[in-house]
Amino acid sequence: MHYRPLGRAGLQVSEVSLGTEYLIGKSHDHIVEVIHAALDAGINYFDLFCAEPGFRDAMGAAFAGRREHVYLAAHLGAAVKEDGQYLKTRSLKVCEMFFEDFLTRFATDYTDVLVLHNCDRQNDFDALFRENGPLGLALQLKEEGKTRFIGFSGHTVETALQAVESGHIDILMFPVNMAGNAVPGKKELLKTCQARGVGVVAMKPLGGGKLLQGPRTVRVSHYQMGGEVLKLTKRVPITPVQCLHYTLSQMGVCTAIPGCASVEELRGGPQVCGVLAYEDATEAEKDFSEVIADFEQYTPGECVYCNHCLPCPAQIDIGQALRLFDMAQQDFTPTIRATYDAMPTHASDCTACGACEKRCPFGVPTVARIAEAAAFFG
Repeated sequence: MHYRPLGRAGLQVSEVSLGTEYLIGKSHDHIVEVIHAALDAGINYFDLFCAEPGFRDAMGAAFAGRREHVYLAAHLGAAVKEDGQYLKTRSLKVCEMFFEDFLTRFATDYTDVLVLHNCDRQNDFDALFRENGPLGLALQLKEEGKTRFIGFSGHTVETALQAVESGHIDILMFPVNMAGNAVPGKKELLKTCQARGVGVVAMKPLGGGKLLQGPRTVRVSHYQMGGEVLKLTKRVPITPVQCLHYTLSQMGVCTAIPGCASVEELRGGPQVCGVLAYEDATEAEKDFSEVIADFEQYTPGECVYCNHCLPCPAQIDIGQALRLFDMAQQDFTPTIRATYDAMPTHASDCTACGACEKRCPFGVPTVARIAEAAAFFG
């Protein structure tokens, strides 16, 4: 494993680190197994936005006895409702409660990075960066020694640039991948980070997995690449190694945090190229020059299954329902049918209240899409 300094924070972080969103909902033992495999491979930076208690308990167990060897990034503003659904919040009371819960469940006195969570719109940015808002709380926690550095996560150049230029953040989490190669303002954003010593943690280096799909026309969203939705025709397969090399080649990028749902996705296995293959890859295997020309045209977007539309009054896991529906359009397997049937609530339970569309950052016609899924699955 190779290591890089994390901007002015100076932490020596593994160039390939780990995003943990794909471990949400996995069993305790499965989570521990994946984290231990990552630790054994030399990964030392972990993004840990999920606030679900079982997830945090499993992570706490996974890092037990190894806390001093890792850098943990918690998120201020990521919470869960009583029913377990993800909730983005700007309530100081709720933010502080879930931060203290993080420290308790991870059995630590501090987090290395405290990330101001998921901000893409100007009105949200204004609320987040108020002196008596979440930024003020983050600065207080830093002064108290409960966090070492402050970060910011977002998917739009406009808000990310304001965060960097504020002087308050040490680390920026932003999508950096081949699909975002032509995003207006992205290169200027990364140059500003470099100039100000703000370390860039590159999320979505694999474009949410869509970059790894076989040759076909795919859509890669704002959420996955930090710009308008891109419609592209992939002429040749793209490997995780090529994706990571592009990301880690960009100015200011200190580490990439691909999400891995299993040890196999991390290490690799039969017919699977794991992300750790990057560390031993040849220059020929890293070369992405043949595929980069495909990433230039943009078109209106689609659901990326991020569940920023939650909470749903009907308790529907909207992202999962639409993910299964989209997968079924390619190949409607018995596994997809069984997975959908096992969901506690289904697309047919939608009341068309429209609350999801008001929260969607990508303009997805969610009610209509859910109706299509309900008609398809019956």
